[in-house]
Amino acid sequence: LQLSDALSDWPSQGNQSGGGGPWPGQTNNPTWPGTPTNFLITVWRVIHRQTPFQIQVYQLLFSGGQSVPYSQNLPRGIFDKLLITITGTIKPNADKITLDLSTANDIAFHFNPRFNESGSKVIVRNSRVGKKWGKEERALQHFPFVQGQPFEIKILCTNREFKVAVNNSHLLEFKHRITDLISINRLNIHNDLSLSKVHMETLL
Repeated sequence: LQLSDALSDWPSQGNQSGGGGPWPGQTNNPTWPGTPTNFLITVWRVIHRQTPFQIQVYQLLFSGGQSVPYSQNLPRGIFDKLLITITGTIKPNADKITLDLSTANDIAFHFNPRFNESGSKVIVRNSRVGKKWGKEERALQHFPFVQGQPFEIKILCTNREFKVAVNNSHLLEFKHRITDLISINRLNIHNDLSLSKVHMETLL
């Protein structure tokens, strides 16, 4: 199965949410087609290498316990087939966690799981452009986070949207509201979690 086939089979329905199984091409311990699996990148090191087939591998790995709030510059912005993997643990009495993909002035993708909003669990998705928040997206069939438990979030960037999976299961899509993808050049993570690893790679 090629990555292009996997992406074309993705059930994309605007910014709809789900609670489905592993992404196409993944197993329970997901390895995307073309994902490098035979080497580990040194912390903070950026590698660009060419194969005889002219396929570029771009990978960043930030490992070990990271302090929160966490902020990381994305030197190439975001782009099609960029996969961001975030692992950590929700704090036992967590109220919320927040992930933002931002430009210099705006928030392109605000991902905000809340554990007790008037007695309900909700994941708010939004953007903020020109200091104004956009329309919130809240519809969700499944809330995958558990207080005091570890988690893994995968954010797959495409030319049209962000696709989010949690704990190996597809969760939702969020269509780009800021379309100048190269300007989306910072990842911020904050609130009630401990952060273990941030891993970025380009799928081939």
